Amino acid sequence: MKRLDGRLALVTGASRGLGFAIAKRFAAEGAHVIAIARTQGGLEELDDEIRKVGGTATLLVLDLAKHDQIDGLAAPILERWGRLDILVANAAMLGRLTPLAQFPPALWQQAFDLNVHANWRLIRALDPLLRASPAGQAMFVTSGVTRHPAPYWGAYAVTKAALEAMVTTYAGETEQTNLRVNAINPGATRTAMRALAMPGEDPLTLPHPDELTDAFVMLAEASSTRHGEWINAPDWRRPAGVTVQ
Repeated sequence: MKRLDGRLALVTGASRGLGFAIAKRFAAEGAHVIAIARTQGGLEELDDEIRKVGGTATLLVLDLAKHDQIDGLAAPILERWGRLDILVANAAMLGRLTPLAQFPPALWQQAFDLNVHANWRLIRALDPLLRASPAGQAMFVTSGVTRHPAPYWGAYAVTKAALEAMVTTYAGETEQTNLRVNAINPGATRTAMRALAMPGEDPLTLPHPDELTDAFVMLAEASSTRHGEWINAPDWRRPAGVTVQ
């Protein structure tokens, strides 16, 4: 019996980095994964990896910044499965590391459109499906920068702080339901976004995304009762070289 057998999971930003690793691990643990990303090629690569571990996935090319596309997510999921057990809202953008007073307004808006508004639209669209699950789990990927604000992190820090406020509000509103809602911080991870933010850093000193998926599986299990929390994924980090059977 696998930990996520029979569960239906939707993962955004699944074509690379952390989202790719989470989707692959969920599939290896028995979940059917609805993988969402903007790039067809990355999703097809993910599908190949999921098939290698004996899993299954539904691939969906979708730009979360185009909010009307999010609004159309619920109907086909409802028609085919009748519920959604797991939501991992992972997709995000860094924007630019620059002083707030010099931040380009258009880029500021783009960061809010993806990091905040898209996640609200996901809640709005998928809430009935998550509540239809006997054990719904929604997790929103945040950042340690909200705990330790740093100069020049601009829109990324502000949008992640707004996301956490939204998650806390949503958790309070779902307290008396079968749905559990949490924010989860992956910490410093070997991803393209991290390389963009810290160009002088040696990526090999950071954990690979595969090493940080244990916390996501823990929260995705039907038995998890964690709710309204800020979860630090490295606390459940799987050491490098340890594979999932």
